[in-house]
Amino acid sequence: MSAKLRVAFVHPDLGIGGAERLVVDAALGLQKLGHEVDVYTSHHDPNHCFDETRDGTLKVHNITPPFPRSFKGKFHILFSHARQLHLTKHLLRPTTPKYDVYFVDQLSTCVPLLRALGRTRVVFYCHFPDKLLADGEFVEGKGRRRGSLLKRVYRMPMDRLEEFTTRQADVILANSKFTARVFKTHFASISSTPKVVYPGINLSAYEATSFDTQDKDILDVASDHPTLLSLNRFERKKNAALAVDAFALLRKKLTDSESAQPSNQMRLVVAGGYDPRLEDNMMTLVALIDRAKAHSLSFNIITPSTSRINIPPFDTTPSAPDVLFLLNFTTAQRSALLSAPSTLALLYTPTNEHFGIGPVEAMVCGLPVLACNTGGPTESVVDSPPEERTGWLRPPEPDVWAEALTEIAGLSVEERQALAARAKKRATDYFGMEAMATGLESALKDAAAMGPVVLDSSLLMLFWAFLAVLVAFAVRLFSVS
Repeated sequence: MSAKLRVAFVHPDLGIGGAERLVVDAALGLQKLGHEVDVYTSHHDPNHCFDETRDGTLKVHNITPPFPRSFKGKFHILFSHARQLHLTKHLLRPTTPKYDVYFVDQLSTCVPLLRALGRTRVVFYCHFPDKLLADGEFVEGKGRRRGSLLKRVYRMPMDRLEEFTTRQADVILANSKFTARVFKTHFASISSTPKVVYPGINLSAYEATSFDTQDKDILDVASDHPTLLSLNRFERKKNAALAVDAFALLRKKLTDSESAQPSNQMRLVVAGGYDPRLEDNMMTLVALIDRAKAHSLSFNIITPSTSRINIPPFDTTPSAPDVLFLLNFTTAQRSALLSAPSTLALLYTPTNEHFGIGPVEAMVCGLPVLACNTGGPTESVVDSPPEERTGWLRPPEPDVWAEALTEIAGLSVEERQALAARAKKRATDYFGMEAMATGLESALKDAAAMGPVVLDSSLLMLFWAFLAVLVAFAVRLFSVS
């Protein structure tokens, strides 16, 4: 076997998000190591994606399926399975290039087919078990609260399918020790423990010299006002409302204490991926705007110049708003905000986040991080002892966060410089793209070295039988709905 591999990445939707950033950086890292990489997806919108997937840096194959994302806002997971099976059919065509190994993440439906029919080894990267993402809030040790009886019945075969198909992967990876621990607890039939390969980032993409300061998009987000930054998709579970509430409390604290940091000059930038096709994205934006209004905070909503998103009409404050909502930021805008001297901290609001690339992005730029004290950020951010601190880990309570932000805003120049040096070193040592690429390369080579896949016809028949039952179950649910 050649030392260099031909690798196909299989990812459901190549939009803007943490999982997508990982896939992009993983593919770039492997390319840099000399491997040949293709990325296959069921959705790739040039107006809603990372630059590297649009400008030819990565070879992306967008195989558009004949299925929608959902039916009347329901059955998302059923259609996700159908869309990936359609993509798998394309990968198994005789005219599709052959690969040494497949890298699959997020959805494992294709794994048995790529192995059995494609006779190719598969590495599966677990961001987090989908069975724990479906509904409600996940709490470690308690699992995820589910909704109605019908919802639980609907999810049961989906959860079984996820566990069965994940088990077929030759190598299983996880994005953090937290995810690996949860994986072992909730996938009891899988004996192996996922190896942890932390997401890595392209350090050079965050350098201040990597963007044009005269670019209109950069000028739109630039400000000399002290800035707090939140980077996340516009989804309810990301809890950006915590950032808005804490920001409002901080401004009140500064006003009441007559701080040297004028409260009326401080602003909050809430930036992230926004897809108008998704109801959750639209409702989250509206809820955040209502939150800002409730705190008497002025706001504005902007998009990059290349965006085609129509922003709903709101009574905005275009000039120097208290809160700036940035939809689908560009790579340059992200770098400019993270590296701006006026940016005081990154507010990372999700609870029980599986890993969370945002804190690492901030540390690369030497920016203090305030994150929830659960999940992946507890592995990336160091809170104590103070002399080793790269950020603050606090429970998701607005008053507690406001206290931490008061401390961050009051850092001296020397304290901020020392923290920045520690943060950059930790990000480089543990979360650089090179470290991730090396870990993935090792896993991919281990899988490819296993040799040809031996067809287990009984296992394949079981898979098809399970899918047939699933289809019948879906038809029944559709008729009921």
